[in-house]
Amino acid sequence: MCRKNGKEYSLAEHPHPVDIHVGSRVRLCRTLKGLSQQKLAQALGLTFQQVQKYERGANRIGASRLFELSQILEVPPSFFFEGADEAIGDGSAASGLSEGGQAPFDTEQLFRREILELVRAYDRIPEPTVRKRLFELVKAIANQSSEN
Repeated sequence: MCRKNGKEYSLAEHPHPVDIHVGSRVRLCRTLKGLSQQKLAQALGLTFQQVQKYERGANRIGASRLFELSQILEVPPSFFFEGADEAIGDGSAASGLSEGGQAPFDTEQLFRREILELVRAYDRIPEPTVRKRLFELVKAIANQSSEN
């Protein structure tokens, strides 16, 4: 049994919200890198079914495995926990440094094919100054669209 916000629940019945969040971040990063579950599983020495369970939060990811994932996916281990406070609705996140008035970002949008292709193409641009200019252009267009 686990306790969350004063409630008890069984891990067998319901994955912990943090495990679900971490799993979704693994899926996000894997997808953005263009890796299949099978390829990631091979790199980890696991079956793709185990990777599926990690991504759903059905199986908890241990610290050493999370570190291994961070190396394979080329992100810091903290990446997997970013946004966890907001995602689980804990309300315990420090709000003193947060930017007010911003709507929470729906990470499911990142899995749309056109966004994945855009990110992969952007990542292949070898010149940092060209990437920066493209980034600024996209931001300017988005800001212009939101003002109208």
